Amino acid sequence: MRPALFGLFAVLTLGAAAPLPRDGGTPGNPQFEGADPHAMMIDGEMWVFPTGGPKDQTGTATGSWDADRFGAWSSRDLRHWTARGELIRRDQIKWIGDDGAREHFLWAPGVATRNGKYYLYYSVGPQNPTPSRIGVAVADRPQGPYRDSGKPLVTGGNGFEAIDPMVFVDPKTGVAYLYAGGSAGAKLRVWQMADDMMSVVREMPVATPKNFTEGAFVNYRAGTYYLSYSHGRFNGPDYSVHYATSSSPLGPWRYRGAILTSDAKHQGPGHHSIVPTPDGRTLIVYHRWEQRPGPAPFKGERVVAIDRLSYGKNGTILPVRMTDGAEAPTLAAR
Repeated sequence: MRPALFGLFAVLTLGAAAPLPRDGGTPGNPQFEGADPHAMMIDGEMWVFPTGGPKDQTGTATGSWDADRFGAWSSRDLRHWTARGELIRRDQIKWIGDDGAREHFLWAPGVATRNGKYYLYYSVGPQNPTPSRIGVAVADRPQGPYRDSGKPLVTGGNGFEAIDPMVFVDPKTGVAYLYAGGSAGAKLRVWQMADDMMSVVREMPVATPKNFTEGAFVNYRAGTYYLSYSHGRFNGPDYSVHYATSSSPLGPWRYRGAILTSDAKHQGPGHHSIVPTPDGRTLIVYHRWEQRPGPAPFKGERVVAIDRLSYGKNGTILPVRMTDGAEAPTLAAR
């Protein structure tokens, strides 16, 4: 998400920019209202951690949401969703007001797990008048409650916006890396994480790939590291997902093209996660605007959608076709 435009975004969309599943199950895509979904499989369920959280302390889907907390949803079939309640609130992050800014918002969470713990990485903005920051909190369960580390993990500045954190644990080495940054500065930075997953060891040099704007996501498959990311203006028709590949989690990156772009019925797909499922398939979880082509800025609400992601014989990612209704994939019962 573009924090430089957050004031406009908050007025237009934030009140509904978190999920509101349909009671009794969904017919498929769109799954629910939401933005910036980080998704992962946990014990046979798809968990989605979006921007925003429930006003209702029980996690009930009331339709009232805010960017002062995070929530989560999970599903075993991608048709029925369980509210997982409140993960952490802004007032539980004691350092958040240390910069003296009048307003602060939480967005774009990323979750990683290691050694039986769950780690929630999140953006604190807006970028102006003080730089955005990234924080981290830990919990014993994916639904929390999460306990904040007590200090920022990364602080922006000098043209870098500390937003959209994603932590990738390299399956070949066990080293964890934090990927972050984007929007107005459109700069990607990477840090090696300490073993505690709540502090950084050092920054790792990495080049920003072609067409990078924000929302970095890294996955590994068959000896190749895939760095995918959002390109364009978050509330415009050019918002899309592109990717690059490397033999290393730090590049150098070879740009491979776009994999998710606007079509005749859906606009601005992006800020995604790529999720392998237990049955051997791969899914992409992302947000989009349900409308036909038109000029920016879009108004209304973004929604979370889930579609199939496929690889070509040479390891390339094939363009994703966005679906509606029951065309959307499901998870097999286990």
